[in-house]
Amino acid sequence: MSRTSTANPASTYEVVAVRYGSRRTVKSDVFLNYAVYGEPDAPIGMDYYFWIVRNDERTILIDCGFDPEVGLRRGRDVLCPPIEALARFDLEPRDIDLLVVTHAHYDHIGNLGELPGTPLLISDAELHFWTEGLGCRSQFSHSTEPLELDHLATAAHGGRVTTFSGVARPFPGIEVHELGGHTPGQCIVVVEAADGTTVVLASDASHYYEELDLDRPFSFVADLPAMYRGFDTLTEMTQRPRHHMVPGHDPAVMARYPRCSGDLADLAVRLG
Repeated sequence: MSRTSTANPASTYEVVAVRYGSRRTVKSDVFLNYAVYGEPDAPIGMDYYFWIVRNDERTILIDCGFDPEVGLRRGRDVLCPPIEALARFDLEPRDIDLLVVTHAHYDHIGNLGELPGTPLLISDAELHFWTEGLGCRSQFSHSTEPLELDHLATAAHGGRVTTFSGVARPFPGIEVHELGGHTPGQCIVVVEAADGTTVVLASDASHYYEELDLDRPFSFVADLPAMYRGFDTLTEMTQRPRHHMVPGHDPAVMARYPRCSGDLADLAVRLG
């Protein structure tokens, strides 16, 4: 897919969700304390996405997916390696002006090593938790890869990382909000889209639509009250005119939004 032929305003963006992986699991594996809902267990799919946000001025990558070898080791299906997926959008690592890291789990920072010169934006709480804090404890570390955290620390020591607390506004039309909950510094990204809508990229602040619709926290949580408050924040945002929330792992995203054209139809959908 090429950039739009007519110039976009510098503060609005094309927003694309790229599905690069998937797996099948059960609800008791993805929803915290699932038995409290009194429902039988059931199969559920999980898709893996990263997001491209761009206009004629800049290209921002929201997360960068899992490393294919790591994904296979963890039992995930690799539909298209993320760096290969970028190439299908005519993007090379040097074309990325900023990588926003919503959180540091393996399926969101797995290709940092393939983006060696890219500036990064991450919440201060998230960076310090994984590079200096309790992140090595087993209840947290099972969702990370040591080498990938080393890449993050190296980028920080090399001056490529900008951190923030609360809300960051790296470019006009883009806000990054720190919510916490799933991880100590879990972030969402709010984008003013070229179609006139506002896209709320929830990442793992809401893996599934069902989390908000039925008030069901995800199974991996660093701070449950913060996760619930994050649900409230996302719900409030999506009640605003022309705002829509996109969860981080729901297969329904591929059905709710229009497919990209041509040979990208199997790979991505347009969110705005």
